[in-house]
Amino acid sequence: MERTERIEEEIKKVASKVISQELKDPRISGLISVTKVDVTKDLKYCKIFVSILGADDIDTVMDALKSGSGIVRRAIGSNIRMHSTPEVLFQFDNSMEYGAHIQNVINELNITPIEDDEEEKE
Repeated sequence: MERTERIEEEIKKVASKVISQELKDPRISGLISVTKVDVTKDLKYCKIFVSILGADDIDTVMDALKSGSGIVRRAIGSNIRMHSTPEVLFQFDNSMEYGAHIQNVINELNITPIEDDEEEKE
């Protein structure tokens, strides 16, 4: 595992903790999960991808996260030893929501698995 991957994993842990425990913005609602972190090679910027489930207005939650990016950056700087702390950028990730949608579509099709058909023939 290369250095940037290790840093990305550490940032993911720190950001998850800060978002769930330290950000007290009333605009933050629903379940927020940090799905991925991308850090530039020069470690100047880190893009934190978040998935938001159960929120009334995703744009409002994203605005609240962006306004709390300084708190997240400070936590990253105090928990991870680096020469300089990267600038934090939040990005919405709808992959979990899309996956749930695809699962619902599959469930609505009511297709029986092939194994069940073979077992019934025997």
